[in-house]
Amino acid sequence: MAQRDFTTQMAFSYKETTGSHDLLKPFAFDFDHQVIGNALTIQADCIEWLSRIPENTLHAIVTDPPYGVKEYETEQIEKRAAANGGIWRIPPSFDGSERSPLPRFTALDEKERAIVRKFFTSWAKLVLRALRPGGHVFIASNAYLSQLVFSALVDGGLEFRGELIRLVRTLRGGDRPKNAEQEFPHVSSLARGCYEPWGILRKPLLKGMKVSDCLREFQTGGLRRTPDDKPFSDVIFSERTPKKEKEIVDHPSLKPQSFLRQVVHASLPLGVGIVVDPFMGSGSTIAAAEALGFSSIGVERYLSYYQMSQRAISQLSRIIVQLGNSSLNSAIELDTGSQSELPTVQTRIWDE
Repeated sequence: MAQRDFTTQMAFSYKETTGSHDLLKPFAFDFDHQVIGNALTIQADCIEWLSRIPENTLHAIVTDPPYGVKEYETEQIEKRAAANGGIWRIPPSFDGSERSPLPRFTALDEKERAIVRKFFTSWAKLVLRALRPGGHVFIASNAYLSQLVFSALVDGGLEFRGELIRLVRTLRGGDRPKNAEQEFPHVSSLARGCYEPWGILRKPLLKGMKVSDCLREFQTGGLRRTPDDKPFSDVIFSERTPKKEKEIVDHPSLKPQSFLRQVVHASLPLGVGIVVDPFMGSGSTIAAAEALGFSSIGVERYLSYYQMSQRAISQLSRIIVQLGNSSLNSAIELDTGSQSELPTVQTRIWDE
């Protein structure tokens, strides 16, 4: 079959998807769920959900998991909400900028790090089964845990294909020694964080299969080039999440649409298939997929975050992101024919 015909047959068109949610709905199983545009959102534990997905089904995973074994426990969430610390470091505000609470990953002891490794090795085995051969996983991490988590994913059977570096000037690190700031004014406990590592992993191709074979048979195996026909780069200059997006949803690790749309776009090499976020949170990755017109599934265990996503996905997906001469708002443009009445975020690639 010619690739043109094959792609036409397999594509989930933004304009012609009476079909899209009908195709996705069986993946809800008996969990509570909602359909939002081309997206299926499910309130469930992703481990249980992944264990029920048929083998060789999903095309890509883009996700930002909660890495620690503590920070999203009910007790710790309550402490964060009350600005009472716990595992969450409540940074001071300065220069009129409120600093969001950040989990102290350095607070994990060896036993807890072993739990993290065991979890992600087990998770990778489920992902390996659910993904199509050649399906990619983009997984957010941090400088403290990336080596632990990425190696656990490889132990679970995924291929390590490199790292995507999100260059972003954060407010993490760089602080003077706690309770000794005046005694050691010229010392920082840690380097100021200026990047966020994302693992790029892939389900191995079938034996003897080339990337071109995998693309023809499974629509996977490679990464999609940018809208201006350049190779997807493993370094992305990113902004911090804009105020307008934070006003839509209050989630502690909300990533900007300007970044997520680039990653989601790359994850489906032919622009067709199902992209999944098994740690959906407030739905920003699903919103990015929706903005691009992709079929997507988001799974979230915590009811409060799941309820956030139901309000946030449509609003985040309709934000117009200006990335130089590139457009990553294709579904919005198809749907409206005009950007004039939609909120726009002008992206600065490096926040000072």
